[in-house]
Amino acid sequence: MMCSLWRGSLLTLTSSLNRRVFQCCRQLGRSYNIASCMPEAVAFQGVSDHSGLYKFSVNESDRFWGAVARQRLSWISPFHTVQNCDFSQGKIKWFEGGKLNVSVNCLDRHVQTCPERVALIWERDEPGTEVKITYRQLLELTCRLGNLLKRQGVRRGDCVTIYMPPCPLAVASMLACARIGAAHNVVFAGFSSEALADRIRDAQSSTVITVNQGVRGGKVVDLKRTVDQAVQNCPSVQQVLVAMRTENTVAMTDRDVPLEEEMMKEDVVCEPVAMDSEDVLFLLYTSGSTGKPKGLVHTQAGYLLYTSLTHRYVFNYHDGDVFGCVADIGWITGHSYIVYGPLCNGGTTVLFESTPVYPNPGRYWEMVERLGINQFYGAPTAIRLLLKYGDEWVQNYNRSSLKTLGSVGEPINTEAWEWYHRVVGDGRCPVVDTWWQTETGGICIAPRPSDPEAEIVPGMAMRPFYGIKPALLDTEGEVLSSNDSTGALCISQAWPGMARTIHNHHQRFTETYFHPYPGFFFTGDGAHRSKEGYYQIVGRLDDVINVSGHRLGTAELEDVVNQCPGVAESAAIGYSHDIKGEGVYVFVVLKKAVMVEEDVLAQQLREMVSRSIAKYACPDFIQVVRCLPKTRSGKIMRRVLRKVVERNTDELGDLSTLDDPDSVHEVISGHRRLCGDGKQQ
Repeated sequence: MMCSLWRGSLLTLTSSLNRRVFQCCRQLGRSYNIASCMPEAVAFQGVSDHSGLYKFSVNESDRFWGAVARQRLSWISPFHTVQNCDFSQGKIKWFEGGKLNVSVNCLDRHVQTCPERVALIWERDEPGTEVKITYRQLLELTCRLGNLLKRQGVRRGDCVTIYMPPCPLAVASMLACARIGAAHNVVFAGFSSEALADRIRDAQSSTVITVNQGVRGGKVVDLKRTVDQAVQNCPSVQQVLVAMRTENTVAMTDRDVPLEEEMMKEDVVCEPVAMDSEDVLFLLYTSGSTGKPKGLVHTQAGYLLYTSLTHRYVFNYHDGDVFGCVADIGWITGHSYIVYGPLCNGGTTVLFESTPVYPNPGRYWEMVERLGINQFYGAPTAIRLLLKYGDEWVQNYNRSSLKTLGSVGEPINTEAWEWYHRVVGDGRCPVVDTWWQTETGGICIAPRPSDPEAEIVPGMAMRPFYGIKPALLDTEGEVLSSNDSTGALCISQAWPGMARTIHNHHQRFTETYFHPYPGFFFTGDGAHRSKEGYYQIVGRLDDVINVSGHRLGTAELEDVVNQCPGVAESAAIGYSHDIKGEGVYVFVVLKKAVMVEEDVLAQQLREMVSRSIAKYACPDFIQVVRCLPKTRSGKIMRRVLRKVVERNTDELGDLSTLDDPDSVHEVISGHRRLCGDGKQQ
């Protein structure tokens, strides 16, 4: 059940929306006109196709980004300098002198032209109970919430922590912060109380926004209880605003504020604050295999411009389309491609509350049919999970509305890509395998945009986006200028969407991203540039295995292993080896109903790896597991696997974010069985 504010009398879209159908990306030959695809290009002399536009964007960066920013954002005061960046100091500044308000760009200007257009479709946990929110309604929610935050003492420059599942009030909370000049710190609503407390303390938040309970996969999650435990160790917290996702009451203290009840006392008009381009928009914490989580800082204008531009062109988004990103708002994907990018473009965006397999493995595709989703953006982990259930769950539903399929979060293996393209997209939808990071703010490498009918190679990110100039560097820091090269993936010039610093730790920011390769932004990933000049991500460099001096990307190895007919998913890691330096250990999840002897499977996989990569890449150990330890967002916890293999199980760390903690015990017992007698399989 849900409260009356969230259901109430929310209007749905009853009249046809204004659809401006651009045909530029489907035209061929002489009829192709780049200016009809990107209107700003008409002012760029000599630009007549995508290749020319890309070259202009990197060679004439100021002119390109200046023209796009003036055209696509609504400014309160114009900027006087397009960019002022110095990688040697980690200094990144865009559109200095400009003032704007992000919530105005995402809401007010669309309310002026199309107030009853649907902004959000809240796909609740139970199929068929979706709620549609128009731009007018979302602006009203945002203004009421902004006024409430101000009444509670939140001021410009403060940071509000948001611990909520995907829902309209979570989006309104983000936009309300932007409207009144406060930063937001959205924490994934699956993190433990300890992880939440760490982020609240680092952000120095005095206000937390949460819900009484979350609902996911048919299960109720007590989020308010988690917040209560967290704030016991957060002396900065003065108030907790509590929304009611379910009708179940929860214990309330003097610190707690009933969100909907207090919102209804507020005016529906909240004056937006004029923010400088480089004022902080939000913090978002990321964590690696080691070290304290980093509070990456994104600012106003550059981030908003970059997310809106990438959303428009990578996915070929048109007015009136329904954009279905199934990520959580607690991650950068949710920030950029559920909230800011689509709303800045006046789009209709889906908030997915459930799981890919609830109530059955057809959930995504039933939703596509029911909501008429045009662009679907999901994670390879979920695609591989659904692949093992077979084609029938997909083919039961009408997916003719789909125009573009997207992949995000990790490199997608060839088998999953081909299944996604052939079965989900009926072989007619381009699959855009997107590479980017929390640090980059938005998509940096993807198959689209491109010239019309340009090829897409399965499993490759391929082409840099406008303004992105990648470089591959070797271990000596030398640029690899030729194609058919593999090296550290760096970016050689600034772009508007990139993070500006790590909150309270700018030295860590410069040391992490700019010191390893002076003059370049270091992504931490390795990449291969093909003979044709296309980029393929080979995985994190700390996930690269060095076998007898040979560098082996785990993503490349897993791609081969996953092509074995009986394998649903795999994870490869390196472990210390007395002779080779590092050996290869592979965890394998079998498809349902597959019965095979482990010795036979191991032999098959060794032959496939030897044939596809090289003999040195063959796994030393292959362990079959029921499932891999993953976070609730679907990310494989490789540090856990590595600790198990290295027999450091007393150093596993916090496992509270795992979706199935029992999977770790299975991995440990299986590893002991496999290695206890010294056998190598």
